[in-house]
Amino acid sequence: MTQTPPKDHGAGEKRAAVPAVSRCLPDGTMVELLYRPAEHVTAFALWRQGEWTVERTVEVAGEGRLVPFSPENNIIRNDVVLLPSAPAEFGSKAELVAEIRRFLRRYLDVSPAFEAIAAHYVLFTWVYDAFNEVPYIRFQGDFGTGKTRALLAVGSLCYKPFFASGASTVSPLFHILDAFRGTLILDEADFRFSDEKAELVKILNNGNARGMPVLRTVVNRHREFNPQAFQVFGPKVVAMRGAYDDRALESRFLTEIMGVAPLRADIPINLPAALKEEALLLRNKLLLFRFRHRHAVRPVETLPALAAAPRVSQILRPLLSIVDDPETVAAITDAAAAIHGTMIAERGLSTEAQLLEVVRELAGEAHRLAVPIRDIADRFASRFGSDHERPITPRWIGTVLRRRLHLAPYKTHGRYVLPVADRARLAWLYERYGVAGDEEPAFAPWRSGGGQGDMGTAAAE
Repeated sequence: MTQTPPKDHGAGEKRAAVPAVSRCLPDGTMVELLYRPAEHVTAFALWRQGEWTVERTVEVAGEGRLVPFSPENNIIRNDVVLLPSAPAEFGSKAELVAEIRRFLRRYLDVSPAFEAIAAHYVLFTWVYDAFNEVPYIRFQGDFGTGKTRALLAVGSLCYKPFFASGASTVSPLFHILDAFRGTLILDEADFRFSDEKAELVKILNNGNARGMPVLRTVVNRHREFNPQAFQVFGPKVVAMRGAYDDRALESRFLTEIMGVAPLRADIPINLPAALKEEALLLRNKLLLFRFRHRHAVRPVETLPALAAAPRVSQILRPLLSIVDDPETVAAITDAAAAIHGTMIAERGLSTEAQLLEVVRELAGEAHRLAVPIRDIADRFASRFGSDHERPITPRWIGTVLRRRLHLAPYKTHGRYVLPVADRARLAWLYERYGVAGDEEPAFAPWRSGGGQGDMGTAAAE
């Protein structure tokens, strides 16, 4: 499609204009905001019936006349959010992925496996709204290891990337994510203050699944408190030194550890000015990719076996749905196994894991149907008592069993016992906390043919 001058269908109309960034309509029509820095103008790219045009305004049924955000908007003018300037031809999907990888390799020193993941993640961000879940990617390491460089290289190619840092106040994150619905590129995500960290974690916890807005109280012009729902769903690329305490949040990241090897000799120390123009050209090609593929992409019905918990598998399923080459499938499969292994290892150091180890031993002795809580407390105290500052009492053991492991002791013949006849339930707990032996596995990896029914099981994890 050759580029046409922006058309103005709204001249002289009295209807109120609605500022907009993008629209994706059920009939396949799409509207995307463009920004041309050289001309300092904004416009819309309109995709309709397999063709694109550049428009000054777009009429949408039920909404009225859409107009683009002003080029004087500080977010656009200062490159806080990066936009394409016009759709551009890209060839095949494989050629586009290869071009993204070449761009990343010029400026970024990461493992080949993560380079493949990052390139496909860039592609995924441009169609993420076709899915109900999204994973995040993260660059982790000390200062001077290239984390910020990685964010600039990867983030500049993503769909409507919004660049922020831990030095920013948290409030703009909610407003810009809600308005632009793009990709959050977050540097120095180790927030310094507990209130900032709590707000950030809300965005990351709620932002990987559709339909989980964050509610915040704002004051209207009448000085009334008015709760507002902010949509934070979308891809996120994060750089940080440490990790989050929340294990569930940690399971959402595909992570590359930076600075584990000397920097490649061909990596430029300072980013050249050409990066900005190269990234714009790729964003233009990715916009046309979105136009052509957004309404066709779907979660795949068959997936490779992932040796991971259902939650991890659920989060990675959308990314796998756009991957064709075996190299990247293998990289994501290995990443899923690593995430699962970390989760198991961390659980294995917990009080719950220690307690399950004792229960497993006592339940296996003489094939008991119930184990006295007193016996569990005595063996736990003798083996792990030095790890705990508090006294190991049967009451405390019973509390941990009930509240943390959801096992229900009961009283019989004047003493409390733990029923252990449900071997399948216990086997699931043993594996979940890394103390499994020869019991039946708690869950199986995805198998070929798994459909939408798998998603309900995963969501309950």
